[in-house]
Amino acid sequence: MQGQDWVAHAGELFEAAMFGGDTSALDRSDDALDAVEAPLSMARGKVLHVRFLNDREENTEELALFERAAELYRRLGNASGEADALFWIGCWHQVVKGDGTTGRPYFEQSYALAKSVDDRMTMSYAIRHLGFADKDAGDFDQARERLTESVSLRRAIGFRPGEAAGLVALAYLAAETGNSSVALHHLDEAEAVAESCGAKAVAGWIEQARTTIGAQPSDGTVVLVED
Repeated sequence: MQGQDWVAHAGELFEAAMFGGDTSALDRSDDALDAVEAPLSMARGKVLHVRFLNDREENTEELALFERAAELYRRLGNASGEADALFWIGCWHQVVKGDGTTGRPYFEQSYALAKSVDDRMTMSYAIRHLGFADKDAGDFDQARERLTESVSLRRAIGFRPGEAAGLVALAYLAAETGNSSVALHHLDEAEAVAESCGAKAVAGWIEQARTTIGAQPSDGTVVLVED
């Protein structure tokens, strides 16, 4: 339902139950309102996440919103929506709290559920962050495999900004494992993709990655460059 359609529909169901004695309208009202609240909760949670990325100030309402969305999508039988919400719950643990261990099972559930309905966008996010968890655990081969799958999924669905971001992640991984030439190749490819789709934020990440990778010591350890 778009615009105010859901408001009118909810009003009709209320009147049917209140004045018409149609008790089945109550369950239909729950479904109709859940279908509105679930994406709204997701949208608010994502806004809070971007705010966190900008100012690094944690807001626990972000997690509550994603958990509520997961509950609602599960109730509605919307596997794609639930998979997306589960990913963001995992992202809150991994990115906001710095706890990839707690985040991992949410990414695994998200990936499996998204795969069951061929939701390749959500699959690309979940497998990407599983790759980050692998990297943090020191399993670089598994991390590379998962980050590569994320890029392939994004390329297949034409998600160009995400493809560029994925190539940046592969570049950092290559640099961390001592392969600077491969890292720079990934960054060149990422730059071309980012320019083709106007992904200005990703272009900034690429520039920062070039600086960071160029400042590496001979053992391949990534040195973070402070502004």
